[in-house]
Amino acid sequence: MNNSTKNKEKKLLLIIRGLVLFFMLSLIISGVTAFPLEAELNILCEILDIPIDASPETYSGLKNWIATVRDGIIQTNQLYPFLAYGTDWLAFAHIIIAVAFIGLYQNPVRNKWIVYFGMIACAGIIPLALICGTIRHIPFYWRLIDCSFGVFGLIPLYIMHYCINILENNEKSQ
Repeated sequence: MNNSTKNKEKKLLLIIRGLVLFFMLSLIISGVTAFPLEAELNILCEILDIPIDASPETYSGLKNWIATVRDGIIQTNQLYPFLAYGTDWLAFAHIIIAVAFIGLYQNPVRNKWIVYFGMIACAGIIPLALICGTIRHIPFYWRLIDCSFGVFGLIPLYIMHYCINILENNEKSQ
């Protein structure tokens, strides 16, 4: 293997590993944010200038939705705090999925299947958000925001896939 080929492989590995770390960090951050929902919603309401005692009906659009969700979370946490356990498991699932990407970081070619797993998960966000969001009466614009996580998640995964294929082809040609 000549130096040029080695340098290209090192560069591809650097790109892949950087994207894997970015993807893992994104999963962990989105997971961890599922723990303090009430506090996060209170901060968001402060930013949007929605007082804690304001009725959601006072507002329209996004402010109405955020105030409604905040009130729902507060009431649920007061009356049925065990329901928040579901979002704790959601957070845990995000973190565990991120851990699965360690194999991809270590050996991208051998563990290329993890990229496919991630792509399937990202694609699955779209029907889930559109179907379950409709059933749960989530506003359409919010469902589109949820869908965007799948779309934006596919971008680094596709780039990883492309780079891994090049690495794989280089290995096969040697």
